[in-house]
Amino acid sequence: MSSNADAGDADLLRAVADGDEGALRLLFDRHAPWLVARLRRRCADPDVVDDVLQDTFVAVWKGAERWRGDGEVGAWLWGIAVRRLISRLRRSPAAWTFLADGELDTPLISAEEQVLLGVEHGDLGTALRRLSPELRAVVQATVLDGLTTKEAARLLGVPHGTVKGRLRQAKSQLRASLLSAS
Repeated sequence: MSSNADAGDADLLRAVADGDEGALRLLFDRHAPWLVARLRRRCADPDVVDDVLQDTFVAVWKGAERWRGDGEVGAWLWGIAVRRLISRLRRSPAAWTFLADGELDTPLISAEEQVLLGVEHGDLGTALRRLSPELRAVVQATVLDGLTTKEAARLLGVPHGTVKGRLRQAKSQLRASLLSAS
């Protein structure tokens, strides 16, 4: 399997579960660039990003058989990476950052990132920029990164109820802003 660079991600992940190091290398080559780009949008420390990336693929190597096969491998990898990042940032929260308006420090942009950049520059992007940093952080953690409110609370270092309240407030402000823009 490892010699077949045309194999799909699901086939590669099944091969990794069977101990195929070459398949892991191919998955890494395919997914590491966009994972690094997304992690850098959330963490200012390149050493932390590198450690999280390495930890992600170690976890894939050790637990590839846990992938249920119901969804994209990339989404599964991102779930591992973002949870590894959360764990790491709990130990050093100063590394947490958010992408500034219009900032992108990598030439490799995934389809998902292109959509998100389009959102950033449309009416929704304008509405998001009007939110306070606290509300924007909650929206990014829960909506864009797909974390639960409990995970976002741990990541942001605020109580769970605070995250829920900020999310309600952000939704209300976004709704009002978008209605006034139309």
